[in-house]
Amino acid sequence: MPGESKGAVLVTGGAGFIGSHLVQRLRERGEELLCLDNFDPYYAPEIKQRNLKTALAGDDSSFIQGDIRDRALLESLFGRHQVRSVIHLAARAGVRASIEQPAPYFDINVLGTLSLLDVCRAFGTSRFIFASSSSVYGDIGRAPAIEDMTPCRPLSPYGASKVGAEAVCEVYARLYGLTTIVLRPFSVYGPRQRPDMAVHRFAQLILDGKEVPIYGEGNALRDFTFVTDTVSGFLGALEAPLEPGYHVFNLGRGEPVPLLQVIRLLEEELGKEASLRFLPEQPGDPFATRADIRKAGDLLGYRPAVSIQEGIAAYVRWLGERGKRGAWETVVSRP
Repeated sequence: MPGESKGAVLVTGGAGFIGSHLVQRLRERGEELLCLDNFDPYYAPEIKQRNLKTALAGDDSSFIQGDIRDRALLESLFGRHQVRSVIHLAARAGVRASIEQPAPYFDINVLGTLSLLDVCRAFGTSRFIFASSSSVYGDIGRAPAIEDMTPCRPLSPYGASKVGAEAVCEVYARLYGLTTIVLRPFSVYGPRQRPDMAVHRFAQLILDGKEVPIYGEGNALRDFTFVTDTVSGFLGALEAPLEPGYHVFNLGRGEPVPLLQVIRLLEEELGKEASLRFLPEQPGDPFATRADIRKAGDLLGYRPAVSIQEGIAAYVRWLGERGKRGAWETVVSRP
């Protein structure tokens, strides 16, 4: 049960979008918690610092600033704490940026994951949960992606780096008996979303009265999933009585919606009309993403509950509160 003394849960990337929500839920449940983040400058570190302040309720005693590629740091951390489970969200994100600069994606997402897995092996960690991505599937048309049947054919270096990291997870499960659980989130959105992600970017451009770029005809489908639903999947993976070995689960809603529908919902909630600019399709973007979530439902108890209408409304309410506090994020910083 949550709150019992059974070792610590380490969350890497815990100051980020999904990570900070997960850290907050674990803290509220009374878990022994460690949060690791290096404040990667892909976007403004100040945003992550605010995330962390909210997630930890001002108590940063469980926070460690550092890099998953720092073996000495990891060994010191695992040596001082009984880490029973790792939830690994730390990564270099961004499909478009990965096409421009692919090397950091393999360094951080693949070699960083290898570094963390090897320390888990050395210290006898019982469960390793890896945050992969729906980007591993590539363009599969309108059919739902099924974990054990749909081939992984990524369209970007970001997606390829996640495939590589998944392969390392599987190797460590088979060689060393480390239970590894790969979760593939689909188009997560909600409060604390990165400023470069679609829903935030659309909302900001609408509010600023600027053109919203639409690549293609706007009928591309995305399986948008509200962040609280995604977090529930991670918690399910932490607790589910799974057999030792390697497991893969999709975390989506299974109900993809066109991008233009999302923009219309934002217009309605923001009370402002969008100015659309249609552009050629971009490389690296699939036409549709759609998760088959039956496996996660059966084994993790995963039941996404927030509709796209409810999620967009909740997101806009959060934006309004952020704006009142002068915390409207606009800057994307890339090294």
